[in-house]
Amino acid sequence: MKISKESVVEVLKKINSPGSDKDLISSESVTNIQIFGNQIDIDIKISNPTLQARKNLELEVVKAIHSKILIELKVKINFSVGSSKIKASQVIKGKPIPGIDSIIAIASGKGGVGKSTVTANIAVTLSKMGFKVGILDADIYGPSMPIMFDIEGEKPLAKEVNGKSKMQPIESYGVKILSIGFFTKPDQAVIWRGPMASKALNQLIFDSAWGDLDFLLIDLPPGTGDIHLSIIQSLPISGAVVISTPQQIALADARKGIAMFQQETIKIPVLGIIENMAYFTPKELPDAKYYIFGKDGAKQLSESKKIPLLGSLPLVQSVREASDFGRPAALQDNSFVADSFVSVTQQVVRQIIKRNKNLPPTKAVEITNMAGCSAVK
Repeated sequence: MKISKESVVEVLKKINSPGSDKDLISSESVTNIQIFGNQIDIDIKISNPTLQARKNLELEVVKAIHSKILIELKVKINFSVGSSKIKASQVIKGKPIPGIDSIIAIASGKGGVGKSTVTANIAVTLSKMGFKVGILDADIYGPSMPIMFDIEGEKPLAKEVNGKSKMQPIESYGVKILSIGFFTKPDQAVIWRGPMASKALNQLIFDSAWGDLDFLLIDLPPGTGDIHLSIIQSLPISGAVVISTPQQIALADARKGIAMFQQETIKIPVLGIIENMAYFTPKELPDAKYYIFGKDGAKQLSESKKIPLLGSLPLVQSVREASDFGRPAALQDNSFVADSFVSVTQQVVRQIIKRNKNLPPTKAVEITNMAGCSAVK
């Protein structure tokens, strides 16, 4: 039996390149195929150099060739390591979402500063003000919105929009929410590489029936990485809000978050900084303020970066309890905690109005290669 290169190519078209949703041929991972009698030599370039990844792919290729062509064939795989064919600009093609007026990215350079808690409470406050609000929980590896809004275990339903099936966000306290947490079990870890996480985000953003929204808040994961690049390339972000605590270690990372949005290749307006856990106020001493993490750190950062300080939020036990019980603290009428969130949210709205009045609409960022986003300082 004569073996043709075309038959080998057809088999390899059925096997995905590691870390990609493209097959070995269309991703250009296969660089050479040689046939010598009953032996096939295949050169494959992969971006994942681990022994386990090479072994798994080799077994898959050999098994497929034996099954589809001839079991007696000897198959030799030669691996080389090369950069991934998935560039940042190819992850998601940027386009606006019809019906959504303003998209606000809420970020933090460091984890544990209360970014998701602040996002949830701003969303609830905006809803109480009469705005139509949605939250995209973009923290793929640590989604928390289902817990904070008491909707764990909920599953988005399908809704037909213009002949296409779309996911319908779960609504709680007047806020529409989509999160990867709706599709995973509570004790299930999401172990995905960047391209897979970006693809999941793509579906949450564009395969969903958000309807008409005044604000879509995007709860970003901590740091500056693949998810951030995917979001700013996929959507025309109106502006960004950075969350930090007053301590220097958090402020150092907040500077990096600000620098990311201000990169020459990105240029997303930073609406301001919110200082969370600015001071501790015990329940029995409502007028006392204890500056556990330092004082005026975010204020000094805002002045040095020439961006607004949107407000300071207290460290209060009831805020933590409210988040754990799935009822954001901003729902508590006539409390000084709710008043603090109202004050901060009003500043966010003022800044977005000012931004929309003075600046042209933000376009989705186009980055042709990763060098376009150098390390932020």
